Amino acid sequence: MNDARVNAGGCLLCFDDEHAMAQSAADQADLLCAVIERHRFPDGELRLRLPEALPNRVVLWRSLHQPNEKLVELLIAARTARELGAKHLTLVAPYLAYMRQDIAFRPGEAVSQRIVGGFLASLFDAVITVDPHLHRVATLEEAIPVPDAIVLSGAPLLADHIAAHRHDVLLMGPDEEALQWVAVAAQRHGWDHAVCRKTRHGDRDVDIELPALSVAGRAVVLIDDMASSGHTLVRAIELLRSAGAASVDVAVTHALFASDALARVRAAGAGAVWSTDCVAHASNAVSIVPAIAGALCDLQARRG
Repeated sequence: MNDARVNAGGCLLCFDDEHAMAQSAADQADLLCAVIERHRFPDGELRLRLPEALPNRVVLWRSLHQPNEKLVELLIAARTARELGAKHLTLVAPYLAYMRQDIAFRPGEAVSQRIVGGFLASLFDAVITVDPHLHRVATLEEAIPVPDAIVLSGAPLLADHIAAHRHDVLLMGPDEEALQWVAVAAQRHGWDHAVCRKTRHGDRDVDIELPALSVAGRAVVLIDDMASSGHTLVRAIELLRSAGAASVDVAVTHALFASDALARVRAAGAGAVWSTDCVAHASNAVSIVPAIAGALCDLQARRG
């Protein structure tokens, strides 16, 4: 890794499945990008190989959808990076897992946000993520106690994309928790906005109540931080269509879309489905890379 950019500012490490996106961010942040070699043994164990000499400042890129094995990768890679010379480690996780469980809802439940957040804080000095799924915890610093916990948002990017494709939009959140993203996106273009009320009975069993305003003839866009099982979106789309919405599109930061979720969303009557590239998916319409590169540059400038 004998490169002027390494000597001047650092490098960005990634895995082969995210190389293209990480390389783009590294180029924009003036960092050298290197791929961590990964070998899987027959029993499932991993062997990782990093560049043999690292600069003081190292960025590790890993989006944490389907997170369980990736958390082991982070443990091995981060500890090895320290041994190879890294003094300051930044995790870039465009999608951050295990943030939803922030309290024990029943006696004996593990508070996974606190556990995984503490685990990541033990490995990294800074974390950059996009629209983390926080509810009762107000800030990322509370979930991951690192010196620099940086939150970016896909809502403004999605709003700009929506504005280029739809006019006189009514932005709507599928539940109350989406208000933080809906409000930001709506304010950016002066759109009307509202949120539905959701009652969850299980992962795949939800009731939705539309807000008390007319949607008849309106171009409605449902916006949220993520879509996973798709059940909330499906029910909201069905209700909006029944209430006379002229069109219903969907915009999400994190396109998790498990199993046949996207097909069910479309079958319910969704028009376009747009997402950021925080999670690689066919619906990706806008890139978070420039925002992440900017955050890396700002962090570098602050830390010297």
